[in-house]
Amino acid sequence: MLDYETIAAGAQPATATADCTVIIPTYNERENIIPLVERVLALPRFRVLVVDDGSPDGTGELVRGLAQQNDRIGLLARRSKLGLGTAYLAGFKRALAEGAQFICEMDADFSHDPAYLPELLRAAETSYDLVLGSRYVQGGGTADWGAVRKLISRGGNLYAGLILGLPVRDATGGFRCYQRRVLETIDLARIRSNGYAFQVEMVYRAAQHGFRIGEIPIIFPDRRVGHSKMSKRIVLEALVNVWRMRFTR
Repeated sequence: MLDYETIAAGAQPATATADCTVIIPTYNERENIIPLVERVLALPRFRVLVVDDGSPDGTGELVRGLAQQNDRIGLLARRSKLGLGTAYLAGFKRALAEGAQFICEMDADFSHDPAYLPELLRAAETSYDLVLGSRYVQGGGTADWGAVRKLISRGGNLYAGLILGLPVRDATGGFRCYQRRVLETIDLARIRSNGYAFQVEMVYRAAQHGFRIGEIPIIFPDRRVGHSKMSKRIVLEALVNVWRMRFTR
């Protein structure tokens, strides 16, 4: 039995003028999702695919209504909270099936500014197979973060980079753009991470296949409204899964 339903509204193939799908996982993002979708759709080459994990606050229903009015909006409505990694994997499969040539990821809480999307897409078209929005290259940074959160983020990236030999400074960030062929080449069925380690694993698998990976600087503020989904369990999963990746081909 499927654990999600595909909403038909908006589920049309990407057109020549909207060939990049932006996947946005949501759980209780009612206050953010409408203005965020509006900001993304103001950019003509982008479509939005929201993957909602049964948000009790009605996020999915809001998106359903938007999708019925605009064919550049799609919704994958899942019945329960199944995790970030599985949300992106479901979104990747849907975007590929609809013919997207570029697939972006971004958070729903405005910590990822949609204004960076054209730059991510431009870099994916001209220079790289996978482009990361990076807090830790020159010109990038964080805003409104406390010392502990900065330590965890920087430490996590250093930890993953050293163990896996990653060619990037910000492997844990979730603002990025893939060329279609990257997701077609990686065996998505073998991706096991489901929290923030998912982002690290996708970079690692792309690097294993020899894809060109680049970073562009972004400023990453704290979320505008709502509550962070970060937890001790997610951090522990990331610490453990990095070693699993290291010894799994």
